[in-house]
Amino acid sequence: MSIRALNIRKQTGGFLRKSFFAGVCALLLSACSVKKYMPEEELLYTGADIEVQVPDSLKEGIKDLGSIKTELEGVLKPKPNSKSLGVHWGLLAHYKVQREKPGFINKFLNKKIGEKPVYASDVKTSRTEDIIRNRLENRGFFYSNVTSELQKYKDKREAQAFYTVRLAQPYLMENYVVDPDTVPVVKDIEQNLGGTRIRSGSRFDLGMLKAERERLDKVVKGKGYYNFSPGFLIFEADTNQYKNKKFDLFLRLKKDVPPKATVPYRIEQVTIYPNYVAQDTINRDTVKLDNKDFIQGEDFFKPKRLDPFVLIKKGQQYNPDVSRNTSRRLTSIGTYKFVNIRYDEIDSLATDSTGALAASIYLSPMNKRSLRAELQGVAKSNNFVGPNLALTVTNRNLFNGGEILNITATAGYEMQIAGGDQAGLNSLQLGLKTDLIFPRMLFPIRIQDDWFKYAIPKTKISLGVDYLKRSKLYSLTSVSSTFGYIWDANRYVTHEFNPVSLNYVNLGNTTPEFEKILADNPFLQSSFNQQFIAGLTYSFTYNGMVDVYNRHQFFFNSTFDIAGNLIDLFSGGNERPRTFLGLEYSQYAKADVDIRYHFRLNGEQKIATRFFAGLGVPYGNSDIMPYSKLFFSGGPYSVRAFRIRSLGPGTFNPEDSGAGSFFDQTGNLRLEFNVEYRFPIISYLKGALFADAGNVWNTTENDALPGGKFSGSFIKELGVGAGAGMRLDIQGFVIRLDLAAPLSKPWLPEGKRWKFDYENPVVNFAIGYPF
Repeated sequence: MSIRALNIRKQTGGFLRKSFFAGVCALLLSACSVKKYMPEEELLYTGADIEVQVPDSLKEGIKDLGSIKTELEGVLKPKPNSKSLGVHWGLLAHYKVQREKPGFINKFLNKKIGEKPVYASDVKTSRTEDIIRNRLENRGFFYSNVTSELQKYKDKREAQAFYTVRLAQPYLMENYVVDPDTVPVVKDIEQNLGGTRIRSGSRFDLGMLKAERERLDKVVKGKGYYNFSPGFLIFEADTNQYKNKKFDLFLRLKKDVPPKATVPYRIEQVTIYPNYVAQDTINRDTVKLDNKDFIQGEDFFKPKRLDPFVLIKKGQQYNPDVSRNTSRRLTSIGTYKFVNIRYDEIDSLATDSTGALAASIYLSPMNKRSLRAELQGVAKSNNFVGPNLALTVTNRNLFNGGEILNITATAGYEMQIAGGDQAGLNSLQLGLKTDLIFPRMLFPIRIQDDWFKYAIPKTKISLGVDYLKRSKLYSLTSVSSTFGYIWDANRYVTHEFNPVSLNYVNLGNTTPEFEKILADNPFLQSSFNQQFIAGLTYSFTYNGMVDVYNRHQFFFNSTFDIAGNLIDLFSGGNERPRTFLGLEYSQYAKADVDIRYHFRLNGEQKIATRFFAGLGVPYGNSDIMPYSKLFFSGGPYSVRAFRIRSLGPGTFNPEDSGAGSFFDQTGNLRLEFNVEYRFPIISYLKGALFADAGNVWNTTENDALPGGKFSGSFIKELGVGAGAGMRLDIQGFVIRLDLAAPLSKPWLPEGKRWKFDYENPVVNFAIGYPF
């Protein structure tokens, strides 16, 4: 580049920067002047403030003052116009569109973010005072003093409301009793008062009384009271016995409660329709099994296979929890799209003290066969781009016992479009995988179904073949097979145990360039020589993220992988490495933990964090972990300021950017820390600001990777980066684009590592959130 051209660019850049800042300043000045659009007689309402005064004699007795004030703040009406960076953006958009020719952009902004103005004339402080008193009475503070003032600032053309609350002495409960009655439901209510949160000395609280009614309703429903409702219960407070603001609380049934609501019901009939289609006129056969009637036109689903999923049994009391668990278990099979459980009363079998129910379970199946195609455009941070096609054929209810067969064929082609000497490299990947899932536990010893209250474990058998060819390097063929179980212990916890995990890898068609890479790095060569991996894996997952509206959300996953021990018992010879069926086998133990915590600020804003740690230890027949089991760092789901596999191990710095660095930069130990602030932008478009830190290391010295051994100074060797991203989130399907730059490069000398390299950002395109 010539000096003249450089100067022109500098001048142009300076002009653009000045124009940009000038435009921003003009926009802000214009935005700040929304009051010029207001009618002259109006004042802009800026909100309200509330002060809660507590007499000294009550301060120690009121433990929930914060929640009381929060509740009162929530009833302050009206809400003022929103404000961000000192500007009423929504109000500005509303005013702009009121002009004679607002234009398309102003109309669009008003539709998305526009807000009607809130003036002082809209504020009715006396009405708000009444609402505040009502909320205080619901909390037990009867006869509290509430005053208000609307302060007007005519010079600013603004107004603000101020409310002052002086709490009165609250009413406290002395006794909680149930009015005696002869109907059975009252006796069951009396027996369950021990589980109440209402205690002697509790303050009168309408919300707590409503929660108590719901609790008792759930209790009695679980004891068979099919027709009961929380609306049949009424609380009465009696203050006549006391002079110091105490009361007795009485619970009784309303006078108009129907007799059917006061007696328990038993299940007398259970009928299941395994292949239900509305308005179906096909003749159906009935099969009886375990006091259940299975009615279907053909043997669509074997009754003996379906029966363990149905927890509703003849002779048991009605229980809505049993119905919900049955529905969830039937849905988990994967064969049915709709599960409908209906109860009908059988008047002929009812008595004065017990009702009778017939339970009918209607199961509407999915299509038996389906074909799914996925076409992806892959753009990796190491400059590999290309298409990836996946075709999946699914056959449901394969053996009429809920079995699912998935056959997936994949084909992908990638080419590196940049990267110095690596430009033009390409890779071809072909794969074929078969999964056969049984909705039951295949085990030599029969296991009682009662052991699994929440869900029945599934058995999964997998077999797959993959072929990878990298130009100028090698081809790799791998065959894998697993046999194991997946079990949901509850709605949060999942166990996955594979007692059999086999993997055979064959490295072939190596080029002289790749042979040189292996010759220069004996550790890497050893990792490729381990052709046979046989062991077991176990994974434990706790997923609190299913409660999407919780303020605090936790996720924990831990995986344990061990290989080679059983084979080592049967392999002969004392020479190392030993072989099995002529193949060198791996022997190692590997474990990792993935901990995530999300803190929801409000609405769609949240702070998401993650900590990951993993360690693999070779022993016995292996001096190094198999290449496929090593850790790497960098990329769209890791430290996003560094390209895939380009970070570590430790302070290792590849001498060049040749093909060898792609394979070398792995380790058997990994640490990673991530934090991300997520916020909405507009509609389905979301934004994020993030920071990542991490690296990989080796626990043994490797002369080919100097600086890669883990040491006590590992904190100084973390690669650190930060950036921003945008996400298109359409009902959980997320397309993500992140832009990040390094803050600390561990391969640089100490004292020179920390520098924000914003001139060399890394673009990451991915599907789904990183954590």
